[in-house]
Amino acid sequence: MKLPGPDHPITITANPKRVRVSAGGVVIADTTHALTLKEASYPAVQYVPREDANMALLARTERTTHCPYKGDANYFSINANGKSMENSIWTYETPFPAMAEIAGHLAFYPDKVTIEDGVAPVVMQAVSLRANRLAWLRAH
Repeated sequence: MKLPGPDHPITITANPKRVRVSAGGVVIADTTHALTLKEASYPAVQYVPREDANMALLARTERTTHCPYKGDANYFSINANGKSMENSIWTYETPFPAMAEIAGHLAFYPDKVTIEDGVAPVVMQAVSLRANRLAWLRAH
């Protein structure tokens, strides 16, 4: 077990925004209680409480990995819309004491799911389309 420090900082903070995770158009998790974990120079990861995930769509796999800072990770596949996305989610069920906050949370691979942090992309797209239409109408 290694402890986070100046050479490998890890911070965990409450994310004040709404986080929604979907796969193939199916919402897998939706929460206002996500934790943001920032580790060294890696991209930030959103950890979503299990109680805010649709666990009925998840299937535990045999995959496990070990992080010297967080502990042993277990994995889940997502089964949605007739498709299975293998090992799309990881979780530290009994993390090392310095990372205890992420126990009971799930993290998602961003290349396998859509993670919306804050305003939904669909809303942003609609606002953009409206602005473009208004600009066109003003020009004509």
